[in-house]
Amino acid sequence: MKALVLAPVLFAFVLGSLAVAEDARPQGQIPHSALLKTEGARELHDVPYVTGGHERQKLDLYLPAKNGSLHPVLAWIHGGAWEAGNKDFCPAKVLLAKNYAVVSIGYRLSQHAIFPAQIEDCKAAIRWLRAHAAEYDIDPNRIGVWGESAGGHLAAMLGTTGKMRDFDVGENLDQSSAVECVIDWYGPSDFAHYGNRPPNMDPKNAYARLIGGLPTEHLDQVKRSSPISYVQADAAPFLIMQGDKDPIVPAQQSEELDAALHKVGVESTLRIVSGAGHGGPAFVSPANIEAMSSFLDHHLLQSQSGAGQ
Repeated sequence: MKALVLAPVLFAFVLGSLAVAEDARPQGQIPHSALLKTEGARELHDVPYVTGGHERQKLDLYLPAKNGSLHPVLAWIHGGAWEAGNKDFCPAKVLLAKNYAVVSIGYRLSQHAIFPAQIEDCKAAIRWLRAHAAEYDIDPNRIGVWGESAGGHLAAMLGTTGKMRDFDVGENLDQSSAVECVIDWYGPSDFAHYGNRPPNMDPKNAYARLIGGLPTEHLDQVKRSSPISYVQADAAPFLIMQGDKDPIVPAQQSEELDAALHKVGVESTLRIVSGAGHGGPAFVSPANIEAMSSFLDHHLLQSQSGAGQ
């Protein structure tokens, strides 16, 4: 298996600017490392994936130079507690050098619409990509997703609900919203069992704002917003990375999702990052970079039969 050639230097350089706690990174700031260009690449910004939709229902496309072949796709979903952050910062751009097409998905935040608007938007973006695959020389059968924190939660939702249509609304409904693989960086997975700190005590916390009120009063939303609720044998392969000192998302969330995937026979690898919190430099250690590179290469570069078929 060919590992990402640029992993030791360039991949680490770009990811290093991501690996900080998301509340410590200025929202909307694009570090110099994310501005790296690849010769012949094209960038298309603020492309609407919903006709006449909300200003957040747009995506950015980063396309490698045309080479006569279809490009596998990695979609990035930003974090920000479902109420902050944006698509401008896209660490996945480095994969242009490996002939990946890269997409950064914007989605409505909780102040714009409560759940399930966020996963409906992400699914609409994936369907839009498939509907426009020929236009952008992308392979509709090789689409993976990577997200951090709230984005990790949405990536996990995509990975576990690919074969169901409950969250598929709007346009391009003839297209699948399934993905080929998922990289989940410390995303919540089960809001009904949230360690020793259940997110149900404060109506002003981020999760309450996401689901429209206290979890104890919206149990249907708690189950509906938990990726673990949808785990079954046709889920996408997962690579889950989680800090064991995370003060925001307990490590138990990733451990239980990994166990649930294994129980139904789905490929899942859990990498507990020792000493790490909610992000941090340890996430981009050489070993973790190699694990991510190999995972993506295996499921997107080498795979020819995709989730969208």
